[in-house]
Amino acid sequence: MTRLTLIRHGQTPANVLGLLDTDAPGPGLTDLGLAQAAALPRLLVDSPIDRVYVSRLVRTHFTARPLANDRAYDLVELPGVHEVEAGSLEKRGDEAAVRRYMETAFAWGGGNLDARMPDGPDGYDFFGRYDADIERVVRESQHPVIVSHGAAIRIWVAARAKNIGPEFTALHHLPNTGVVELEGSPGDWRLLSWPNAPIDDPDPVDREFGIAEAPATVVSTTGAVPTQPVRE
Repeated sequence: MTRLTLIRHGQTPANVLGLLDTDAPGPGLTDLGLAQAAALPRLLVDSPIDRVYVSRLVRTHFTARPLANDRAYDLVELPGVHEVEAGSLEKRGDEAAVRRYMETAFAWGGGNLDARMPDGPDGYDFFGRYDADIERVVRESQHPVIVSHGAAIRIWVAARAKNIGPEFTALHHLPNTGVVELEGSPGDWRLLSWPNAPIDDPDPVDREFGIAEAPATVVSTTGAVPTQPVRE
């Protein structure tokens, strides 16, 4: 059984500006993002870690470097755990674009893999690459850390963790350098922890952005899921 830790990267300039920024290699970190990354070794001091993985986007490398240095590990880059590509919505930050992005992404988390990002991927593309990397990581490590991206982590956990519904990650914000813990194996994952939220939270709410006051609705396989946009 694998203990899998997923960490969102530190704050980027695009996060501050509220832009969809998913292209490679992507931006680095702000001063706050670097400080968040520097705090990870202390935050995870008691966590058994045997390998540190990153995506192809440089913000994950900057985020993971202090932790990897602290454990004397090399970073291992994975080809498929990068952010959900925004397609023709790239570099936009208007409400309509962010809504479209998150509605599409959380439709995947709810089981509608046919939904497609404008001029971009569908859910089959996303889960094909992300699942392949998770399967590789499980073969190589028992206590891996993967530094990945907010929307990607939320969607993957929504679809793969068997002890929650897809609405859980849709309604709970994942902050920069937020740590998510799961246990299990491919096809049988259980969510253990989510930042600032009990797994059985009776009153979830995600209010990172002003448009959270007018949540979108994503139709999932389990019904309508209200979601709050998150810009990566």
